[in-house]
Amino acid sequence: MSSTRELPLFPLSAVLFPGGPLPLRIFEPRYVDMVGRCLREGSGFAVVLLTDGNEAGEAIEFAEVGTEARIVDFDRLDDGLLGLSCVGQQRIRVLEAWRQPDGLNMGRVEDLPPDPALAIPEEYRHLAAVLQQILPQLGEAYAHVERHFGDAGWVASRLAELLPIELTDKQSLLETTDPVARLEVLAPIVRLRSH
Repeated sequence: MSSTRELPLFPLSAVLFPGGPLPLRIFEPRYVDMVGRCLREGSGFAVVLLTDGNEAGEAIEFAEVGTEARIVDFDRLDDGLLGLSCVGQQRIRVLEAWRQPDGLNMGRVEDLPPDPALAIPEEYRHLAAVLQQILPQLGEAYAHVERHFGDAGWVASRLAELLPIELTDKQSLLETTDPVARLEVLAPIVRLRSH
């Protein structure tokens, strides 16, 4: 049986993939406190897709599969808000969730297995080439992201986060455990976008 742990939950209208960047602007006290705790303890928080409600609201529902985020850089922004640069770590499944008195959502989570290291099949190599052209144009956003253009899971995750597809489709791709199956879904979308 896999071991479980507690993590703060951060429901967002976004899907974070392992290895991907997540810039955040923090202003709510519950999240400022969470960030302070994460920085002190060297821990992360789970980003889960918001399925009902709004990010600053009380009553919310969210997907049970998400990704742990680690804070890699932070800054006080010109508007006084806290700016964070985070990077996705491993996928997690929320087994149980509750809300603390300060409004912060907490969860008991289990880690999901990482993508197996797989070379990109020949018919999808063009997808890595597309990414190699796009990433340098994204500047700061991908400054903290390692590059693994030969890895099927890495390429699939980067394309899934960058392509303008529905959040429900991104969530479905996050939950797909086979990286080549993810490439199979994304390849026709990349073909459509490039014509």
